[in-house]
Amino acid sequence: MMTVEGFSQERLQGLLAPVIAIAQAASREILKVYNSNEYNVSEKADHSPLTAADMAAHHIIVDGLQALTPELPILSEESAEIPFSERRSWQQYWLVDPLDGTREFVKRNGEFTVNIALIENHRSVLGVIDVPVTGVGYYAAEGSGAWKRETADQQAQPIHVRQYQGKGLVVAGSRSHASDTLLAFLAQVGDYELVSMGSSLKSCLVAEGVADIYPRLGPTSEWDTAASHCIVNEAGGSLTDTAMQPLRYNTKESLLNPSFFVSGNPAYDWSQYLPGDD
Repeated sequence: MMTVEGFSQERLQGLLAPVIAIAQAASREILKVYNSNEYNVSEKADHSPLTAADMAAHHIIVDGLQALTPELPILSEESAEIPFSERRSWQQYWLVDPLDGTREFVKRNGEFTVNIALIENHRSVLGVIDVPVTGVGYYAAEGSGAWKRETADQQAQPIHVRQYQGKGLVVAGSRSHASDTLLAFLAQVGDYELVSMGSSLKSCLVAEGVADIYPRLGPTSEWDTAASHCIVNEAGGSLTDTAMQPLRYNTKESLLNPSFFVSGNPAYDWSQYLPGDD
């Protein structure tokens, strides 16, 4: 059986276990730094924080993926200078955020993740998310459903979104980012419960049916969403731009995402609550 784009479902399933192991190895390196309490925080060009844990995880993941699939290029947040003139020819590649939620790492609240995605023809077809502090893991491969592991050594269980029908709305929101546009959006949706969370865990809350919507009405990068995109899709949800069209990867020079919705009910039009231009 072949997926539309060419990777067989069997091959995608076969990649999951080794990629999960790579993500867990990166998590162990992150924890060494996290538990040492002796790390410096520097600033990237965009003023986002960078620690030794980011780079340690980056090297573990890149080395592991190169050994696993030497034929596939790798785009990591920590090696993002690869120009589009080179990237545009990529049909398949790994898209990695070695430590998603560095701000949460610095705050020491545990809400940071390792994100690894396989992109094929601009779509996420495999996603692995590992949570270093708790050992929780989420993963999915196209056609194989979405799964959650509660601890590093526990058997994973399938997860599914819930179908929001207009009542009892639960919104996943960021601990570190809240724009005026988001506040205006929330003012339009009516009564809701807000669950605050860091990193890609917000999307995972939607994938496992804890939250109905994660609206991100501000800048993110493609490595922030790629792993969770596949997980959300396979759990029955969607990750779309504000025109309700699926996000696509590696289509332009910039690696910034548009504003987006992670929704448990793909048929629900969240764009109706966007504030107008007036």
